[in-house]
Amino acid sequence: MDAINKVQSKDDLFRLEKKFLGRKSEFINILKNLKDLDIDEKRRIGELANQVKNEMAGYIAKERKYLGVKTEKKAQENKQGIDVTLPGKEQNVGHLNPISIVRREIEDIFTAMGYEIADGPEVENEFYNFDSLNIPKDHPSRDMQDTFWLSQKVSEERSKNKELSGGKLSMRSQTSAIQARYMQKHKPPFKVIAPGKCFRREATDMTHDHTFYQFEALVVGEKITVANLKFVAEAFFSQFFNQDIKIRLRPSYFPFVEPGFEYDISCTMCGGKGCSACKGNGWLELGGAGMVNQNVFVAAGYPRHKYTGFAWGIGLERLAMMKYKIDDIRLFNSGDLRFVRQF
Repeated sequence: MDAINKVQSKDDLFRLEKKFLGRKSEFINILKNLKDLDIDEKRRIGELANQVKNEMAGYIAKERKYLGVKTEKKAQENKQGIDVTLPGKEQNVGHLNPISIVRREIEDIFTAMGYEIADGPEVENEFYNFDSLNIPKDHPSRDMQDTFWLSQKVSEERSKNKELSGGKLSMRSQTSAIQARYMQKHKPPFKVIAPGKCFRREATDMTHDHTFYQFEALVVGEKITVANLKFVAEAFFSQFFNQDIKIRLRPSYFPFVEPGFEYDISCTMCGGKGCSACKGNGWLELGGAGMVNQNVFVAAGYPRHKYTGFAWGIGLERLAMMKYKIDDIRLFNSGDLRFVRQF
C-alpha cells in the first residue's frame, strides 16, 4: 500500500505494476521456485501467492481508475468554467483476448496445486518435436501436409542456436516438445504444465485453425498411476467450470503414452443428463491423455521402468469456446474489437 500511495502518474503506476506483477518480478520468481518446496508447502504458498496476486492487481486497477478520474477533473478545472450538468466521458479500457484470460486462469489453478509453468521455443527441432516423443520416422504427423517445416536455409541459420541444434527445424506442432525439454533438465518427481502456441497445416474452419494454443500437464514420479491422472483432471475441470465435473477415459493411441486415452468430461450444459450440446449422451470430448511411454523417459535420460507419469492436454481455444459459448474459432485471431470487448 505504501508503494501505491506514492504513485503520482500513470507512468509511476506502470512501473509499479511491472515491478510487482511483471514476468521478471520477484513475485513471479517466488512461483517459479515452488518446485523446491514439499507438497504441503507448495499448496499453501501457491494459494497464498495467488491471493496476494489478485489483491495487488485489484489495488493497481483501483489506482488506475482513480488516476483517470483525477486527470479528467484537472483538465476540466483548467477550463474557464465547469458545467456540472455535462455527462461523464466513458473511459476506453483495453481488453484481454479470451485465450489470454483462459490461460491465466489455468496457470492460477495449477500453480495453486503446486505445479510449475514450463516454456520452450516456438521454432523447434526434429528431436524435441518428434524423436524424443517416440513418434516414428514414418508417422503421418511428420509429413509436410501436417507440419510447417522450415526451409534448409532458415534451418541452418536457426541451428546456430545451441538450443535448436539437432535435426531439421519446424514450427512447434504440439506443446509436448516443451515437456521433452523440461524432462532433460529436471529429475523426478515433478509436476508441470506447458502452455504455448502451436502450428499445424490445418484447413481453417469454425473448429480448426493453423495457429492455436495448447496446454499440457505432466506429472512424473515413482508411483504415478491412471488414478492420479483422473483425479487431477477432475479437480482442474471442476474448478475451471465452477461445477462438479466427471472424467471418462476411452482407450486410444498416441506414440508418447502407453496406455493412451481419449478423455471426455461430463457435459457442462446439462451436468451429464443429456442435451443438444452433448448430442444426448451426457459427455463432451476434449483431448488425449495417458501414461508416459517409457521410450520418452529413456530419450530424456531416465532409467527405463524407474519412473511412471501421466500427461494430458487440450487446446485453449476449445476451453474458451466451451466456457464463453463461442461458436467460431476464427474469432480469436480476427482482430475484431467488437468480439474482444465482450470479455
